Amino acid sequence: MAKTITQEFTKGLWAEIPPFRLVLGLCPILAITNAFENAVGMGLAVTFVLTGSNVLISAIRKIIPPKVRIVAFIVVIATFVTVVELVMQAYTYALFLKLGIYIPLIVVNCIPMGRAEAFASKNNMVRSALDGLGMGIGYTLSLMALATFREIIATGAITLYEKPTTLFGASFEPFRFLVEAPGAFVCLGLMLGIMNILGKK
Repeated sequence: MAKTITQEFTKGLWAEIPPFRLVLGLCPILAITNAFENAVGMGLAVTFVLTGSNVLISAIRKIIPPKVRIVAFIVVIATFVTVVELVMQAYTYALFLKLGIYIPLIVVNCIPMGRAEAFASKNNMVRSALDGLGMGIGYTLSLMALATFREIIATGAITLYEKPTTLFGASFEPFRFLVEAPGAFVCLGLMLGIMNILGKK
């Protein structure tokens, strides 16, 4: 039993990591991973929404009529997204402005809806919480890995708390292409290829 519960959490960290294994949630990954701070903020927001919505949907799954389950899932997810949006507006307004429309778009992100339909609506609250937390952390790590690579190669620095830390000397030539939209596709493709190679091994 303990092993199974542990697997519910760890599957989102590697075996079913959303962007690289399930290829879900790519819109924000391509848009906001041009900076490390953005990636952390979006990752934490999605983790909160995933965990909270999974737990609540699991708690009320037996009283939701099957015909309106998708609508009910959207309402629950939208509630947690609204909480995230208001908290970010209150405490991290600069980050809120950078993430922009991608925060409310978490509502229609395939990951929360997918976990609600495929897992939370069929399992108890503990398993659903672990599933949401594991998937959220896996998603956050994916964003951070991609953002770190893009920002360092494109600028030669990494920004934390709006303070850039230079990692290379004055002779470093930034490859600005990587923080542009086409660069996001190239980096994502490279990451997917690496994950496939590691997965086969």
